[in-house]
Amino acid sequence: MPKHNSLLRTKTSSFFSSCFLYAAGTSASFLLAWAFWSFFSSPAPSANPSPSRGLASEAALSCPAGKAGHNRSYDPPDPTFYDDPELSYTIEKTIKNWDEKRREWLEKHPSFAAGAADRILMVTGSQATPCKNPIGDHLLLRFFKNKADYCRIHGYDIFYNTVLLQPKMFSFWAKMPAVKAVMLAHPEAEWIWFLDSDTAFTDMDFTLPLDRYKAHNLVVHGWPHLIHREKSWTGLNAGVFLMRNCQWSMDFMEEWASMGPQAPEYDKWGVIQRTTFKDKTFPESDDQTGLAYLILKEREKWGNKKYMEDEYYFEGYWMEIVGTLENITDAYTGIEKRERRLRRRHAERVGESYGKVSQEHLKDAGYGRGSWRRPFMTHFTGCQPCSGDHNQMYSGQSCWDAMQIALNFADNQVPRRYGFVHRDLLDTSTVPPLPFDYPASDLVGGAS
Repeated sequence: MPKHNSLLRTKTSSFFSSCFLYAAGTSASFLLAWAFWSFFSSPAPSANPSPSRGLASEAALSCPAGKAGHNRSYDPPDPTFYDDPELSYTIEKTIKNWDEKRREWLEKHPSFAAGAADRILMVTGSQATPCKNPIGDHLLLRFFKNKADYCRIHGYDIFYNTVLLQPKMFSFWAKMPAVKAVMLAHPEAEWIWFLDSDTAFTDMDFTLPLDRYKAHNLVVHGWPHLIHREKSWTGLNAGVFLMRNCQWSMDFMEEWASMGPQAPEYDKWGVIQRTTFKDKTFPESDDQTGLAYLILKEREKWGNKKYMEDEYYFEGYWMEIVGTLENITDAYTGIEKRERRLRRRHAERVGESYGKVSQEHLKDAGYGRGSWRRPFMTHFTGCQPCSGDHNQMYSGQSCWDAMQIALNFADNQVPRRYGFVHRDLLDTSTVPPLPFDYPASDLVGGAS
């Protein structure tokens, strides 16, 4: 059986040598314009179980009612904000005193209060109808599986939306009504993490550095100098953001949404955005340029509660990432060969402890472009997996192949915990068993 890493190299290197040369020299503004047309522990059983019931029955009798001890079957009769007939989940209706309402709800539901300060709920979704691209629905399913895997590994809840909660807020604008509704439906969550459907986690171990954001309410991938000095609408990407579930965010989203197609001044905002950001080439008001405008022009109103993350791949452009995944695989395999702790088989539930061991060996790996660390998240900007109407700067096949490579690279970090791995990043279906003590044993496909 050939070695794992040599197999990875045989089918992917030629693809990227041509793909990246083809895309070289093209402006980022033209490329990113296409991005906007995508839609958006149970207790251990007794050591001496009853002979009549056995271990399985003992465990079933002691299953907890919900995750992390949350009491999901108890909702006290005391009134909460949900009993207010004026409450509306729609984006048009203003929410007031949300911080107090959340606090009161948590006081009435103490089982959810513990750990609430760091609790994350992920929001993503896709359109309600089948994809036009023949393989689009398959790709979206794989993107969703990727996010579901990440959430399961780290204990996050996930909400997948497939409907327009405001019919006029189509495409990239659809995220705002969904995020607001999720905030109201989940007062137990401190952070709402929105991800476009065409994003994939490519490091399943990395977790958000929430301590870095403790003084902020909105985190987005961006570069401050491109917004404030260059006045470029591509100075950030609004396809992934982390937003605190608080009154500030409710107010901010209301202002942000006022630039959308449901608002009376939608056309006016299109003109303002193009006047402010000279590199914006299309006339319609869009969410990304709207966010850039609020950061640039309304700093006093919103204070320093916005954080532009540029120190790691909060979301990263696929064209600069996918071609590096082969070498990154080799680097991580080398670490595992040297570090016996990382080769030890373990339950998926305790995987985060092994991620911390990996970090000990990545101190010099760097972050972002040029790093040999796994990129946290890869964003397939411009590929349009559902519609297939990809940016004409590259072929549809290059998009689909890159998605398969990135998704299989990420997926290898999941079945690996179950004793299997993809030998070839362009082969989605084949996952031979891993031998004991892999990769010190070096070969893939031996007895597991």
